[in-house]
Amino acid sequence: MTPQSEDFSAWYNELVVRAQLVDRGPVRGTMVIRPYGYRVWELLQADLDRRIKEAGHDNACFPMFIPESYLKREAEHVEGFSPELAVVTIAGGKELEEPLVVRPTSETVIGEYMAKWIDSHRDLPLLLNQWANVVRWEMRPRMFLRTTEFLWQEGHTAHADEDDAMRETMWALDAYAAVARDLAAMPVVPGEKTPGERFAGAVRTYTIEGMMRDGRALQAGTSHYLGTNFAKAFEIQYQDEAGALTLAHTTSWGMSTRMIGGVIMTHGDDKGLVLPPRLAPYQVVIVPIGRKEQGEEAAAEARRLGAAIKAMGIRVHVDDNRPQLSPGFKFNEWEMRGVPVRIELGKRDIEAGVATLARRLPTVEGQGKEQIPLDKLPELLPGILAEFQAFLLARAEAFREEHTADVDGWDAFAEQVSGGWARAFHCGRTECEDEIKAETAATPRCIPLEAPAESGACVKCGQPSAYGKRVIFGKAY
Repeated sequence: MTPQSEDFSAWYNELVVRAQLVDRGPVRGTMVIRPYGYRVWELLQADLDRRIKEAGHDNACFPMFIPESYLKREAEHVEGFSPELAVVTIAGGKELEEPLVVRPTSETVIGEYMAKWIDSHRDLPLLLNQWANVVRWEMRPRMFLRTTEFLWQEGHTAHADEDDAMRETMWALDAYAAVARDLAAMPVVPGEKTPGERFAGAVRTYTIEGMMRDGRALQAGTSHYLGTNFAKAFEIQYQDEAGALTLAHTTSWGMSTRMIGGVIMTHGDDKGLVLPPRLAPYQVVIVPIGRKEQGEEAAAEARRLGAAIKAMGIRVHVDDNRPQLSPGFKFNEWEMRGVPVRIELGKRDIEAGVATLARRLPTVEGQGKEQIPLDKLPELLPGILAEFQAFLLARAEAFREEHTADVDGWDAFAEQVSGGWARAFHCGRTECEDEIKAETAATPRCIPLEAPAESGACVKCGQPSAYGKRVIFGKAY
């Protein structure tokens, strides 16, 4: 593959195909998620779905075709999405009386039904979630990161007041940060978007931002407080305890298959994928070594060992049905596909009562292959995998810190965002953000929630900072 240092984009585009994560779809900008890639999504989806349900949300399913008039009812929303919309004008061989928009997001259609389902304050909060595919016409597609069609979940909730809606908004942000950190080993930074970067129609937008191994930022999940904007447009109102009709406060939040791209770019190297154990389709692969009788003996022992490892709750695969491929080929292939732990097992290993274990990356300096007693291996693997998961998180966190700096001057800012993140003061004006982007390609990624209180002069225009803390800037996907 093309080395990351030579062309990170080419490395990524080659890897997602060679690792059998995805293939290009028949329509420009679409993708076919292959079983290996879809399993990563299923693991992430299962964990996030559990969190959503435990917090009291119910899953539902809404139509993917939305009347165009629905989007037009919230002016800022339709303006923000207009360039990305796919519109159906002919169906059943006839021109439609009203064009239908293929779902880019569901605030409008869900808002329509919230208005029907909410009558009283006793109906609140209404906590809904949908797992769905959405369509946003993409001019510069990249698999997982920006595709015309992608998978996601979208939460939509209605509340009696701003305080309750804001608690929901922050709950979703915290849940996304936990999923990114705990499953993907991505040390994301939670923060608020500047007005120029807000979701169309939102009062406030919050994000989790991760740093990829080329120093760019990836927006990995967003949560929006919509105020009463959509409630006004769709008449989402309730009768309060005093009997008066009151507008509900709504939220929306989403995380998508873009997270798979984030995992690839946070941990991958020139050899290929590096998958965190908690998101790896196969946490352990066993490769039996030998030909003919010796190979059959090794394969039988590999299957026995695989069953013992599976009994420990570990996702294991025994590569015993491709005799035409050499062990060396298999070693390289599984390394490229990011399997956290590989076990090599041959006749001599069996006779000695050991197996050779190789981690995808050494967790300590000088660590290479090691031999472990066969009877001890299954019980040791959970600890080895947990150690590897923690190592990847710490490694990614260290990389981010090494490539992030506080800057106050324009020249230092421009240099820093060429390969990392800059923490800088910002006046908050959209015109200033546009100038920064035009000159450096960097955008304000977020106003970090946990940043210390500071004030100073905007790094671009010199006006007083607007947020009482530094803003993270960087180039982004």
